[in-house]
Formats: sequence, C-alpha cells, structure tokens
Amino acid sequence: MSLAPDPVPRPLDSLVERGESGAPALVLRGHTLSYAGLRERVALLAGWLASRAAPGERVASWAAKGELTCLLPLAAARAGLVHVPINPLLKHSQAAHILSDSDAVLLVATASRLKSLEEGDIPEVCEFFEESEALASAEALAAPLPASTRDPQELAAILYTSGSTGLPKGVMLSHANMWLGAASVAHYLGLAPDDVTLSVLPLSFDYGQSQLLSTWYAGGSVVPLDYLFPRDVAKACARHGVTTLAAVPPLWLQLTETEWSDEATRTMRRLTNSGGALTMDLVRDLRAKFPAARLYPMYGLTEAFRSTYLDPQLVDAHPTSMGTAVPFAEILVVNDKGNVAAPGEEGELVHCGPLVAQGYWQDAERTDERFRPAPAASEYGGMAVWSGDRVRRDGDGLLYFVGRRDAMIKSAGNRISPQEVEDAALATGLVAEAVALGVPDERLGQAVHLIVRPAALAEPNKERFSKALAKELPNFMQPQAIHWRETLPTNPNGKLDRAALARELGA
Repeated sequence: MSLAPDPVPRPLDSLVERGESGAPALVLRGHTLSYAGLRERVALLAGWLASRAAPGERVASWAAKGELTCLLPLAAARAGLVHVPINPLLKHSQAAHILSDSDAVLLVATASRLKSLEEGDIPEVCEFFEESEALASAEALAAPLPASTRDPQELAAILYTSGSTGLPKGVMLSHANMWLGAASVAHYLGLAPDDVTLSVLPLSFDYGQSQLLSTWYAGGSVVPLDYLFPRDVAKACARHGVTTLAAVPPLWLQLTETEWSDEATRTMRRLTNSGGALTMDLVRDLRAKFPAARLYPMYGLTEAFRSTYLDPQLVDAHPTSMGTAVPFAEILVVNDKGNVAAPGEEGELVHCGPLVAQGYWQDAERTDERFRPAPAASEYGGMAVWSGDRVRRDGDGLLYFVGRRDAMIKSAGNRISPQEVEDAALATGLVAEAVALGVPDERLGQAVHLIVRPAALAEPNKERFSKALAKELPNFMQPQAIHWRETLPTNPNGKLDRAALARELGA
C-alpha cells in the first residue's frame, strides 16, 4: 500500500480501467465478468442509457443485486446521467416519493417491484423497464460509449437517506466524492487485486456502494449476494474464497451464531463494521470466528461517504472507539460555543474535506441546516457536514461516539425517520396520535416502538392497523411493539411529550 492514495479525482466510470483485463471483476450467479467484460458491459449499458435520457437527468434502479444494479453506478456516470438507487426493501410509497422527488425519467426494476407500484406512483415523464428487458434492449440496440471525460465535480448519484423528520432526502454525490471515497477505503483497508469482496449490504446505501467501488478501485473481485439466512453468507464465503466482508452489528451478531467451516474462514483477511458500534462481546466473538482477519470498526455519513476508521491494532485496547479520520477527511469536534473541543470534551462531529457531498437534492432548507462553512480551525475550509452526532476525542486523538442530537432511530444498520413511521400510522385513519421511538435492543441496536391513541373511543382494530402498516412500511421500519394508549402525555406547550414516553419505554 502506498503512503497515500492518489488525491486526484477522475470520472467515476474510469474505475473499470483499474483491473487487469483477464482478472475477475464481478462474480454473478450464472457467469463471471472479467475486467475486460466489465468494460464492455459498462460501455454498452451507458450507450443505451444515453439513448433514453439527456445529460444530467436522473435514472433510478429498484432491484436486488445483480449485473444491472452493479453496473449502473458506472454506466450512468459515463452517460452523464445521475444514478438514483432505491433500496429494494422499500415499499411502493417510498419508491414513489423517491421517483417524484428526484424527477427520474427512467426506472429499471424487477418485475415484482414494478407490479407492486400503484396508479400514480410512477411520474408521467418516467419510462420504466423490467431489468432483463433493459439489458436485452441494450444488447440489441445500443452503441457502446467510450470512456468519459466528465468533470469530476459533476453530480453522479443521489442516495436517499432518512432524516429524523419527514420523508427520505437525497444526498448529492459527485464523481469526485465517490472516486475519492473508493480510493480512501481501498487504501486504509489495504485492498489488493487478489481480494474478493462479498457484497451483502444494499447498494442503495453509501456503505454498500463503498463495497463495490473500493474493490474495483483496487482491481479486486466483487461477489454480490442477497441472502435469506446468515448461513447463506458463510456458504458464499467458502464457495468464493472471500477475503473481505462488510456488515452492520445486528448481522455480525447473527453471523457469530452461525456455523462456519474452516473453508469459509480460512481466506478471510478483513472484516469491516459500520452502522453502529461493536460491543466488547461481539469483538471477542468475531476474533474467535475469524482469528486471522483484521477487524475495522468504521463510522460514516451518507453526506460524506466515509468519515472515520479504527486501526485494527487498536481494537482490543479501544473496542468502542470510532478511530480517526479516513484519508481525504478532516474530522473536528466542535463544542457548544463553536470552538474545537478540548480532549475529553463532548462536541459535534464536523466532517471537512473533498468527501463532503454537494448537499440535499432540491432541499435548500435542510442543506443549509447540515452543510455549513467549515470551522475556522479547518485545514480544508469550504463547506463541511455538521453531523448532529455528539462525540469526544481522547488525549491520544481517538474518537468516541456519545449520542445523537436528533431523534433518528438506527435499527439493524438502517436509519429510520420517526416521523415517517408516525405519518404511515396516521395515514391508516385508525389512530389519532402516534409517536415512534427507538428502544435499545440487543440484536437490532434499536427496535422501533410505536405508541398510538386510537382514532375513536371504540375498541381499536389492532389487527387491521398492523396489516395497514405492513402494506405501507418496509420490514425494517415495522414496529417491534405497538403500545395502545387512551391518552398520550403532553408537555407545557401542549405538544406530545416524547421525553416522557421515552423514559417510560427506556428509550
């Protein structure tokens, strides 16, 4: 590994040039694409996209992992388009919001997801294709596009992420954000051309995109996997000689409870974690399962791709630390007076540098709240992401997470907006008031609990309410518990007293 990754960003589609032509780049169920094959397929798909959309327009994907979803980030970038990946776990109403909010002109999805959409969910200006139909159309009609010369500062992707209030917001990422993010991760993980990454995280998340792009930056091989059971992950690791595995704490917990063959663990070089802190027990269990693997705790913001990582040599002595800044990132801790916090003093994590995204799509108000000028002490200057997360830095420079300022629920690695859950509950017409809270949970990190007051004095229709939520909210947003109340507490201002409810539930 070089002393520092190359700081010069390039057009995102040039990632396909990083690997040796004959080396495996993408291992699919039925076939494997070499880097030469990856270059051909990206060029072909880019040509098809360019024939259907104008530069700068948004193209969305809503599908499980496969050839199309893996190629689209690079193919759209080559065509000068903006890729909008939709989490395949979302339901029709969330997908409809993303399509409308992004002004998407093209949607490529699986047949089952297209079938789930209701009238009015797809904007009138948006074409839609089933994914196999899109690939067949590209093969039959498209003229391949050569490597692009896009300005690295051009918009390349919009990743939708939940906030503590309202519907998901789109984070705007440039070619440079994603290229430098891939370079940064590949560098500190020490990825190499002979590495094999098992891609188990959704490609709609920044962490999921990072699996893909950082491996290709290093010239390695990606094996996409949509698993049903934890044992599927262990079997895939054995089958493909996986060296790199990324997950979130709830999945790690499941994986440590799964039987692993020697063949499945023998080739593992590194494990990476984000989406929540590892516990000391989990670190111990991962060490026992994967004794030769280096363990990388990480912290990231969709608004900045990656932010911090902990050197594996420090994990045993500092298992709860977030580590230090990744390459191309400057992490400051700013206290409530606006000054850089002293060692041990709590403050807000502020991320500065070229990984900082371009703001929220068509949302100036929320952009102004989160993307603000960097503190005067910043070496990078410019715009910074003010995360809202409370952290502290110890005397050795290591960061530790303290808590969130807002009400965001983080469950099984997913960011969940309480208001989005509450809005879905109220939309059923069966409840008059609703409060969603995150309650500590050993397996999920936080479990969604919903406290509701029925809409009428009559006995609440609990079964009908649960079915309505199941239709409108994806599984990871479903409440683990619904608490029915005749009245909900209010504060002196007459607003629902969330703090009292949180104390009652231990949230």
